[in-house]
Amino acid sequence: MKKLEVRNVSKQFDGKHVLQDVSIELNKGELVCLLGVSGSGKTTLFNVISGILSPEKGEVLLDGKDITNNPGHISYMLQKDLLLPYRTIEDNVALPLLLKGVKKKAARRQVSPMFEQFGLEGAQKKYPAQLSGGMRQRAALLRTYMFSQDVALLDEPFSALDTLTKSSIHKWYLNVMEDIKLSTLFITHDIDEAILLSDRIYLLSGSPGTITGEIVIKEPKPRIKDFNLTNEFLEYKRKILEML
Repeated sequence: MKKLEVRNVSKQFDGKHVLQDVSIELNKGELVCLLGVSGSGKTTLFNVISGILSPEKGEVLLDGKDITNNPGHISYMLQKDLLLPYRTIEDNVALPLLLKGVKKKAARRQVSPMFEQFGLEGAQKKYPAQLSGGMRQRAALLRTYMFSQDVALLDEPFSALDTLTKSSIHKWYLNVMEDIKLSTLFITHDIDEAILLSDRIYLLSGSPGTITGEIVIKEPKPRIKDFNLTNEFLEYKRKILEML
């Protein structure tokens, strides 16, 4: 079932085309990666999908409804967690509800059940500086989820984490996605990360950026231990490098 559709989107700045006829789709429950080199227009595409930017051409559909240039329908998390240092984790997570006009006490009640599911039980009254990088990222992801509970756009969400923490967060995020029925479109420069996490990978390259290929990862998630050492993994990586 199609959750999100991007149809023939083109975008330019000061007469220079950044994206040209980009079409992608995200099915319900999928994790789809947008992989490409710097400058290929990945973040610009996310800004169009989220409604921050208006395309010169094309449309964005959510559940079949046109949401082009209409922000507020899709969650969007940037590379940095952007937690407010002067707010507790509880109030950081509740921020999307407060911005929608929900009263503070009601917002806190609404987010309270989610802390255990996101591995944050006991962190509600702490401040961002008191948490590890992995915990901060979980809090940021929970805040993103509270903004919109259907589709999340994640722009390099794990790039700031060390290797061991990143591996742990990968497994955790896949479990949470399945539990809360979340569909995810995410940007990464990390080919290994894309192969390990994705159901499908779109390759965005060129100037202006265009979709130059789509890779379907057939192995079930979560991937088997040491999948990144298998011949199947290396073949996916070889194919992606050739296409990029």
